[in-house]
Amino acid sequence: MRRELTLANGRLVLRDTVVRGTLHVVDGTIADIAIGGSVPRGAIDVDADYLVPGLVELHTDTIERHAFPRPNVSWPLAAAVLSYDAELAAAGITTVLDSLAIGYVFDSGQRPREPRPLVDALRAARTAGALRADHYLHLRCEISTEQVVDDVAPLVSDERVRLVSLMDHTPGQRQYVDLARYRHYYQEKYGLTEERIDALIARRLEDQRRFGEKHRAAIIALCHKHGHAIASHDDATRGHVEEAADAGTVIAEFPTTLDAAVAAHDFGMAVLAGAPNLVCGKSHSGNIAAAELASAGRLDILSSDYVPASLLHGAFVLHATGIALPDAMATITATPAGRVGLNDRGALAPGLRGDVVRARALGSSVLVAGVWCAGVRVA
Repeated sequence: MRRELTLANGRLVLRDTVVRGTLHVVDGTIADIAIGGSVPRGAIDVDADYLVPGLVELHTDTIERHAFPRPNVSWPLAAAVLSYDAELAAAGITTVLDSLAIGYVFDSGQRPREPRPLVDALRAARTAGALRADHYLHLRCEISTEQVVDDVAPLVSDERVRLVSLMDHTPGQRQYVDLARYRHYYQEKYGLTEERIDALIARRLEDQRRFGEKHRAAIIALCHKHGHAIASHDDATRGHVEEAADAGTVIAEFPTTLDAAVAAHDFGMAVLAGAPNLVCGKSHSGNIAAAELASAGRLDILSSDYVPASLLHGAFVLHATGIALPDAMATITATPAGRVGLNDRGALAPGLRGDVVRARALGSSVLVAGVWCAGVRVA
């Protein structure tokens, strides 16, 4: 049967403008857009709310919070996947790259080293038609860890992989140039004594010396073999960015300085920053604020990172700073979709997927009043 959805009397955020009109979706694809405030028979009157493209999230590790909610607590993975997916849909995220950590800097007992059971649970839920959003994979590789290459190798051939990021959270560089901040963060997060944090820092420095360059080269080779887009992570200097450019990187995630963000643009990379950073007005690590990147014209993509609801909120924050609403929305729709080759979505235009979010600004917050993925209501 023909499946139709008509959303009328909305403020449609198109790629270059905002218009009052009606959006018509047929069998999961946007069929046409009509200008005007009339409400055709059978249409849903959205009462002048915004209609924006379904949000595209490239970097959220929220799934791990659902699967491993406390140290030494593992939630049933099938249930964790469903609750995680529901949280994303409620935030307006219709396309997500599930960001799985491969290798980690401290074994807190909060998650297993092996991510494949979680990948299998996501695959099973998708096969069963139980997911609301469209899910892909982002493999976040901590290059200075001993097992990272062995752990990522079985995953890179998965057809759902869309992005691989090269991370290095070794103390004293990139995100944690300030060792005092590193010590404070990990001591507070894991309850480490002075003796244990000293041991962690020493071990991480030694691991980087032993594994960093070798593992980085091996993972880049795997990405090139399988045709995966590469992201750099926490670039702090032009040298970091030049190194990333040599690897064919397309996205610079969370650059920690303006110099690094400028260099990323010089090499044609899209700069990704955290929406929580933008909403809160600062980086929790003490690095450059996302608002400063935006004001300098060096912010291309927002990621909800650890707060799914921050994504749409962050785009409205950008708009409040004077950025045109279509450009602000592109940071969470068209630009991230395009950078990972998902060119069938990210905008409200005929022929693209019927991924739509109904949104309403409420003072300094945002209400997600309805979400449709490929024309089907999911929230």
